[in-house]
Amino acid sequence: MSKTRVLYISHNHPSVRPGGAEQYALELYEAMRESDRVEPVLVAKAGPPISSTTQHHAGTIFSRVGSDPNQIFAHTDGSTYDWLLGSSQQKELYTQHFRDLLLALQPEVVHFQHTLFFGYDMVRLVRRTLPDIPIVYTLHEFLPICHRDGQMVRTVDETRCLEPSPRRCHECFPDISPQTFFMRKRLIQSHLLMVDRFIAPSRFLLERYVDWGIPRERIMFEEYGRLLPPDRTSVDRDGAEECRRDRFGYFGQLNRFKGVTVALEAMGIVSERADPDFFDLSALPHLWVHGANLEIQPSAFQRAFNDLLERTSGVVTYAGP
Repeated sequence: MSKTRVLYISHNHPSVRPGGAEQYALELYEAMRESDRVEPVLVAKAGPPISSTTQHHAGTIFSRVGSDPNQIFAHTDGSTYDWLLGSSQQKELYTQHFRDLLLALQPEVVHFQHTLFFGYDMVRLVRRTLPDIPIVYTLHEFLPICHRDGQMVRTVDETRCLEPSPRRCHECFPDISPQTFFMRKRLIQSHLLMVDRFIAPSRFLLERYVDWGIPRERIMFEEYGRLLPPDRTSVDRDGAEECRRDRFGYFGQLNRFKGVTVALEAMGIVSERADPDFFDLSALPHLWVHGANLEIQPSAFQRAFNDLLERTSGVVTYAGP
């Protein structure tokens, strides 16, 4: 039985810079590689601002990731990416490089894990180049909806924004007109019209995209993975069960959106309220932080993170990336 060739496209590769969507895309590729029905190919961005390397073969932006012929780096310059409209100013990216790759690979399905740095134009390129194949798009976050890094949090008062509109977006970004935000939405939606099926990993996210304008019947809900209940019991030497929920872990990128500073502030409260005359710090709850990319965050965030680490050194361990 012949295998179905599926092309996965991601905005980054975990070997270049760790990240949740990147890791998910790689693990999905690796799982499909073990299938007897699918031949996967993974294309991920490399080059600035993701990495400093710009090395690739003459005449093409593509190179192999390690020794796996089906994992491919696409070296692009992220400084040419238009963050507002979600489009690359390197038009040869579409007219030459990716078009030639699509014609060479002839995938039977294209699954977008992300279009960041490549641009939403990539979706239309796939439809024009291979008009009959299905296009799938996993909605990992809210970047198409929200210009504030896809956070759907207002710049004016840091409240959640569940009703985005050109007027409200202009209030968050006064230097960008409501008309431009209207055009932005229409442009991005026009590209995403080319998608046959969207995947939403949360029901909340699914509803936000339905509110934004994607027909409900084109989005399917599928979680990233199965959530198992934590094992809340341990057995002591006498065989009695005891409940221990005092060991915590943070796994993820270190940035101002992920909540790591909230966790550190909470641990600071724990340690400050513990009277050293009565409490052994080793008996207090403890947090292990596993996080990457601190070095690329704004200096104010780096200082706040490091200050909190110093304050909570007795109850927090920073394990690094």
